[in-house]
Amino acid sequence: MSHIQLGRYNQLEVVKEVDFGMYLDGGDDGEILLPKRYVPEGCKPGDMLNVFIYLDMDERLVATTLHPYAQVGEFAYLEVAWVNEFGAFLNWGLMKDLFVPFREQKMKMQKGRRYLVYVHLDEESYRIMASAKVEHFLEKEGADYRKGEQVKVLVWQRTDLGFKVIVENRYYGMLYHNEIFQTLEPGMELEAYVKQVREDGKIDLELQPDGRKKVKDFVDILLDYIRENQGYIPMTDKTDATVIYNTFGVSKKTFKKAVGDLYKKRLVVLEDEGIRLA
Repeated sequence: MSHIQLGRYNQLEVVKEVDFGMYLDGGDDGEILLPKRYVPEGCKPGDMLNVFIYLDMDERLVATTLHPYAQVGEFAYLEVAWVNEFGAFLNWGLMKDLFVPFREQKMKMQKGRRYLVYVHLDEESYRIMASAKVEHFLEKEGADYRKGEQVKVLVWQRTDLGFKVIVENRYYGMLYHNEIFQTLEPGMELEAYVKQVREDGKIDLELQPDGRKKVKDFVDILLDYIRENQGYIPMTDKTDATVIYNTFGVSKKTFKKAVGDLYKKRLVVLEDEGIRLA
């Protein structure tokens, strides 16, 4: 029989019903209780359930149908619920909070503040814990991405250059200030595009897809937008980049290229105060 994956979702069979819940078949780990409050309606022995397995207050394996904000092996941006003499406890969506010992904190964590952490199993105690020393858990090499490939990123922290991000829950990435046209906050999850994988294994990213395809797609969007606005928009190549980004979600460079494209095709006329359909 197989072992349970602690701190992760497991597909387990319901083996018996008791007054206070259901027992699930945990293989070599024995039967695991799913407390009554988490039992789905109409559940009966023989059913397969997708449950999250963690340790209760008495360090026994217990199942829940609740979804924590992260499982073992994932990064998450979590709020401190309380602090005691051993460390901090984070709200991660379950009854029992997630422990971060002092040795795994970069600075002393404060109640009510949020921190980026990595959820892992402590090898010595076999407990689920979190660490704010996230760089220790990022893979240093082996990112096999092509230029322009779309990836999921989690915003980590602001720096002088831009924002550090975690790419696909595995790698260290960077978004640079001069290519960001929206407000970013730590904890945000976004789609980004790979610019390059650097020698040191870090990944440079951008929030819009690569140049030419972007302009080609945007030309059609811009033309439709002008049509929908009675054939005129009060924007020119002098319009502020933020206004352009807030309207269309593209950079000023992309906007100017698309306008140039429409002008060359004689589809628009450029006026002092705006752009008009030809």
